[in-house]
Amino acid sequence: MKTLALIALLAASPAFAAGPEPSWPMLEKELYGDQFLVPAGDLITLDVPYRTDDDARTRIAANVAAPAGRMLESVTVVLDENPMPVSAVFEFDRPVPRFFFDVTMRVNGPTPVHVVARTVEGQLLIAEGYVKTSGQGACSAPPGTDPKEALANLGEMTITVSELIRARELGEKLTGVTVAEDRRLDLDIKHPSHSGMQMNQISLLFIPMRYVETVEIDLDGAGYVDVTGSISVSENPQISLSVPRETETVGVTMTDTDGTVARIEKVLPGF
Repeated sequence: MKTLALIALLAASPAFAAGPEPSWPMLEKELYGDQFLVPAGDLITLDVPYRTDDDARTRIAANVAAPAGRMLESVTVVLDENPMPVSAVFEFDRPVPRFFFDVTMRVNGPTPVHVVARTVEGQLLIAEGYVKTSGQGACSAPPGTDPKEALANLGEMTITVSELIRARELGEKLTGVTVAEDRRLDLDIKHPSHSGMQMNQISLLFIPMRYVETVEIDLDGAGYVDVTGSISVSENPQISLSVPRETETVGVTMTDTDGTVARIEKVLPGF
């Protein structure tokens, strides 16, 4: 609930609207106060496009490793100039030494991207990138699917598992990280992810905000990671992340801001 409250606070604050002054200094102060953020160097390899081909569905990915002898508690993705800057938060039920994620995001306009990893000890590691866009204003662009179809399929999910090839490529720059020990889990969610800024093209009324609020991912019957979403997460999002190679079963619970809950479970191939 703390994460959700902070996301809502930042979304409502006029100080974080896009403008001529960089938003990050204010965001950093609001999110982390006087805590010192350490440049991550090779511990975070951020993968964002120089210029996105699709503002409404931009892949934001990173490979994150804890410093030697430490473990990760959470990873936060911030799109500084988006209307809801805190775009996704990954909070681990049990600390992990490394983590890969790849999420489809709406990028409303050109923006810096910050990924902040928190260790169990409270150390904050930060990496920064930048994404250019076509200027479509993705958060207010009309939905890409028919509203009736979107509601009929809302909450449907599929899970696939593959080798972590992209994470392995990113991990080549990381020190002491064996990403080959993990596999890649792809979660596809059917959801319109309405931002509250989109207009119905027939009635010309704004479509009420409704997006994927939380995604709880369990492995082998135990909690693994809770993902907190925002309006920055794309329509029909794909959330990809690393899971331990020995994982046998996956359970996912999705809850949206209207209170709709969907659940899927899958036994992974080979077990």
